Amino acid sequence: MRMWWLITTLAISAFICNSPVYAYDNNPLQDICVAVNDSQAAVFVNGKICKDPKLATADDFFFSGLNVSGNESTLFGFATTHVDINTMPGLNTLGISIVRVDLEPQGLVPLHTHLLATELITVLEGTVYAGFLVPDPANFFKSRLFSKILNPGDVFVIPQGLIRFTNNLEHKKATFLASFNSQNPEAIAIPSSIFASEPPIMDDILAKGFQLDETQIAELRKKFS
Repeated sequence: MRMWWLITTLAISAFICNSPVYAYDNNPLQDICVAVNDSQAAVFVNGKICKDPKLATADDFFFSGLNVSGNESTLFGFATTHVDINTMPGLNTLGISIVRVDLEPQGLVPLHTHLLATELITVLEGTVYAGFLVPDPANFFKSRLFSKILNPGDVFVIPQGLIRFTNNLEHKKATFLASFNSQNPEAIAIPSSIFASEPPIMDDILAKGFQLDETQIAELRKKFS
C-alpha cells in the first residue's frame, strides 16, 4: 500500500511539473503589452478586437489567391503572398498562418527570424537552399548551421526564434510554402533591423560589433535604408 501511494504521488508530481499550465506562461501574442489600470480600455488579442460571433460569416475564414505570386522585393528577388490574420480575419486566436514565397533565379530571403513561430517549409517548385543557426551553448560567439538543399516535395522545419535564410540555387524560379504555428509570426529582417533602425544605432557601436570602420558602416546604412 505504501509503495502504491508513493508511485501515485510521483505520478501526480510529474504531471504538475510538466503541465503547461503550471510550468510556464503562455507565449505572448504581441511584443509588448504595457499594463493599464483602466476598466474602460478595450481588450486586444494580437492587436485585434474580436467580432461579435453572430456577425461572423464564411468569408471571414476564406482567402483566395495563394496560387498567385505576390509583390516582389527587388533588392533580394523574392515575393510573398500572406494568409495571416490581416488577410483572413478568422485566423484570429487560432495560432496558424501560411505564406507563399516565390524566389527569382538566385533570389534570397535574407537572414531573418520569426520570434513568435516555428516555420515549416514545403517546396513546390525549383531548388531551395534553406538553413538556420543554433547558438553554441559553450561559446557565445559561435553557432551551428543546419541546412539542406530542398527539391519539390521536400519539407524542412525551422525552430521558433532562430535566425534563418532561404536561397534559390537555380537559374529558374522556385516556390515554397512557409507554414507557421502563429497567426502573426512577425518576420524580423536582421540586416535591415540593424542598419536601418530609427533612431539609428551609433556608428561606433556598429563598427565595433562588426569589426568594420565607420565609412563601411555608412555604406551599409545606405544599402538598407
